[in-house]
Amino acid sequence: MISIQNVSKFYGKNQILDDVSLEIKAGEFVSIVGQSGAGKTTLVKLLIGEEKANAGQVLVGDWNITDLSKREVPYLRRQIGTIFQDFKLLPKKTLQENISFAIEVSGGTKEKIRKVVPSVLKIVGLDGKGDRYPNEVSGGEKQRAAIARALVHQPKILLADEPTGNLDAINADEIIELLLRINRFGTTVILVTHNKEIVNRLSKRVISMEGGRVISDKEKGKYIL
Repeated sequence: MISIQNVSKFYGKNQILDDVSLEIKAGEFVSIVGQSGAGKTTLVKLLIGEEKANAGQVLVGDWNITDLSKREVPYLRRQIGTIFQDFKLLPKKTLQENISFAIEVSGGTKEKIRKVVPSVLKIVGLDGKGDRYPNEVSGGEKQRAAIARALVHQPKILLADEPTGNLDAINADEIIELLLRINRFGTTVILVTHNKEIVNRLSKRVISMEGGRVISDKEKGKYIL
């Protein structure tokens, strides 16, 4: 599903990723952990085509995204759903409209919106709340809406970059349970997080990064940093 081969990334003279190689199989649930500056966010940006590697290759399914053109990036992002710590919801649109917008900008029809939006709202536990605005719901519900938006194209990969960073413990646990449920449907889930308790409780594969390198890759790992 994902193959990162001898990838290095520089910003100016600063090396952020140093000869990183790893493989992630279809259907896996993988946590990527590390302190700030370890290179986790840069790795995310490479996977979604926001940045390009200076050396090495990044393969996602049949895509070699190392030299992906700007025109091809939107098609890649239909295969990779992405959620972030700060939700990135449009404040003047309802939750339903935020989700619909993700379909509209990719050229989806009104018929697809009518079919898909209620379905993903139900999957994330927000059926009946689609007409609310982001400022009218809790942080956990905002993140659920962001996950629903990420699911509209039925992505093969869901990339969650610090999805619980702005949530209390109860909401954080609920979001992780939702990610696990999505993973059980067959979606590959990559969780980038600082949350030691969540990682240790998951007992899933853990890739640890430090100084731009992969320093540990354990099948049923713990947060060792």
